[in-house]
Amino acid sequence: MDQKTVLIVEDEQPLLKALSAKLDAEGFRTLQAENGEDGLAIILREHPDITLLDIFMPKMDGLATLQEIRKDEWGKTAKVVMLTNSNDPTDIAQAVDVKADAYLTKADTKLEDVAKKIREVLGST
Repeated sequence: MDQKTVLIVEDEQPLLKALSAKLDAEGFRTLQAENGEDGLAIILREHPDITLLDIFMPKMDGLATLQEIRKDEWGKTAKVVMLTNSNDPTDIAQAVDVKADAYLTKADTKLEDVAKKIREVLGST
């Protein structure tokens, strides 16, 4: 199986490092960004197989980032999983509106669950 690339867009350093370490150990190649602007630039340049995207971030929040991704021709079908602290129904509805492939709440999700969800969305469970 080809090594899949996961972009992690997360402003919380400890979680960013933990996710990277877990996904690297699971055989993924990881890229990192600490805000939505940097994440958007990496997504459009690198075309990762899947992106983990936080909602609450500096410079550009995750929902605005996802809206920008969807404007790009390649980005219209890019795989994006929202991973956030918000379980607000409005945020979830907005994520669905901009075609997020999945929505995970940090408090309810273990690192193993994130890896499993990535495989599920990529169709390689």
